[in-house]
Amino acid sequence: MDYKVISADNHIIEAPHTFTTYLPKEYRDRAPRILRGADGGDGWSFDGKPPGKTFGLNAVAGRPFEDYKASGLTVDEILPGNYDGAAHLKDMDADGVDAATIYPMASLTSYTLDDRPFALAILRAYNDWLLDEFCAVNPRRLIGLPLLPVDDGMDVLLAELERVAAKGAKGAFLPYWSERPYYDSYYEPLWTAAEQAPVTLCIHRTMGGKEPAGQATPRPEAAAGVNLAGIVQRFFTGVAPFSQLTFTGVFERHPGLKFVDAEVNFGWLRFWALMMDQEFERQKHWANPPLHTPPHEFIGKNLFVSVLDDFVGFEDARRDPLVASAAMFSIDYPHSGTLFPKTQQYIAELTPGLDDDRKHAILAGNAVRVFNLA
Repeated sequence: MDYKVISADNHIIEAPHTFTTYLPKEYRDRAPRILRGADGGDGWSFDGKPPGKTFGLNAVAGRPFEDYKASGLTVDEILPGNYDGAAHLKDMDADGVDAATIYPMASLTSYTLDDRPFALAILRAYNDWLLDEFCAVNPRRLIGLPLLPVDDGMDVLLAELERVAAKGAKGAFLPYWSERPYYDSYYEPLWTAAEQAPVTLCIHRTMGGKEPAGQATPRPEAAAGVNLAGIVQRFFTGVAPFSQLTFTGVFERHPGLKFVDAEVNFGWLRFWALMMDQEFERQKHWANPPLHTPPHEFIGKNLFVSVLDDFVGFEDARRDPLVASAAMFSIDYPHSGTLFPKTQQYIAELTPGLDDDRKHAILAGNAVRVFNLA
């Protein structure tokens, strides 16, 4: 395909039949289902009880800002593109988007369930629905990111990576929170397997896993406005994992590994690269990091971000080719940050003065390279 615009961060809401269809028969009587919540909206229930959280900000695409709702939307009130691949592509066509990588939603619950065999069955069922149904409509345009079970043993993790790679997965999802930090040597077999597949590994700011006590963003009920503060804070959550992976030498040992953090924008990227290089030169003699390469050299080669209407980042991309090499445009459909249905208007406002090569790289070329779409 001649990709001109790729959204490197779209989402779904799993189709109502996902788990009743794709779970093994022994689990289908326990299958998660969409139920009506107390607020009148629909949401996913994993325990048979009315959902505590119903559809809202995760499915508001197509609504004006003043009609956004934190929750309370029913299946009938959200766009079919949330759960139907053909409808998703129809919305992308209307918005001038050629392809999209697909991030998960409700299935992230599989990372937190105590019943691990059941949780793994849910995870695999989601992966099958995503790759065999939703993205199968056109796998060159819908690039699904199946979930990888990071906390269930390396053999289980590698087996699922191998299974989804055999189905054609170009990338895979890792939860932001895991029992072991991603710089732990435990993950070396994963980095090797992903590098060899090749499958690009993706996190999405603070999505997925059990948040450690004291590290999570304050809950929305903590104080008025803290919910909005949390949205802003999460744009900066790529600094910690990126810095840790870089300075512990992961990319020096695995030069073919590609690692993405979605929806973190890139206005911070230039400053972060400067700080990494400065501190590497100042501190390496006593810190003894297992690294011999200036840290900035991994940006745009191994490390990538997805970006929205980040005017600061696009200004930096005009000045610095390194910034442009790491950024992949996205529209965050169908979440509250979405640029849909005004993507072309945003592109026109973001890219004046950006040379053609850098513009193409950010809008599509980097995603083609990162996810091996050529």
